Amino acid sequence: MKAFVSVAELKSISAAASKLNHLQSNMTAKIKKIENHYNQELFIRNSKGVTLTKDGEKLYHQFKKILFVWEETENVMKQHDEKLRVGTMISMGGTQISPALNKLYQTYPDLSVTLKTGSTVYIESQILLGKIDLAYTIGSLKNNNIKYKKVAIEEMVVIGQGINRSTIFEDYISEKNLLVLSDNCLYLSILQNMYSNFNITQGEIIEVGDPESLLQFAMMGMGISLVSKRIARKYNIEQYLDVPSPFRFVDLYLITRLNHEFTPIERQFIELTNTIDEMEINN
Repeated sequence: MKAFVSVAELKSISAAASKLNHLQSNMTAKIKKIENHYNQELFIRNSKGVTLTKDGEKLYHQFKKILFVWEETENVMKQHDEKLRVGTMISMGGTQISPALNKLYQTYPDLSVTLKTGSTVYIESQILLGKIDLAYTIGSLKNNNIKYKKVAIEEMVVIGQGINRSTIFEDYISEKNLLVLSDNCLYLSILQNMYSNFNITQGEIIEVGDPESLLQFAMMGMGISLVSKRIARKYNIEQYLDVPSPFRFVDLYLITRLNHEFTPIERQFIELTNTIDEMEINN
């Protein structure tokens, strides 16, 4: 099951073999054995690697459920420490990870959680200091002592009062105050780069510190803010401006120390977070 899931996620038999320390021939044999067992083609082979068939997608989701329960069982029976030390950006806050934490608390009522929120600079420093073990960050500082795994791409939008279909981006943002969570916020640097790129005058920088207050202040007309489209939709903000290229997309990373090995609870947390994110995107 691990072999199948790894091949499906990496879309490559050789990459999955490397990840699981198998010979490529052994990995190929494992996949063939599964296909023979179900008497179905589960992967489509091509020059770039492999992709799941419709039947393969069904089996992938089933195997993921089984592996999740297996990890849960291992953790309960082997009595691993029930703790989770995680970090996230202020802009994400608890909204992105709270559903995953809620599900973990249902399984582990005595779960001890350490949660750090802050800028990318702060979160990466907490990882290096050993204060937390994994974190989600927007963008990266490319630190050689941190392992980065890109897990998603966030599409950015500008929100504010009075936006409609006829609103012109450059005219609208001209001389507007910039509402940000902190002066170390990556979103602030993106906004300032946009103003510089379009040669537009910006207003004052206003630090808000709280994500929900930031959204409220923007919609009240105190200024504009840069947020992910996913967050805008989550808070039912329907009128926003699409950000022009090359500022529209930013990478979301899962980061850890270089040699950190995930505990069963950490793996469950990551899987739950990914599953919830996929459900939100599909909705």
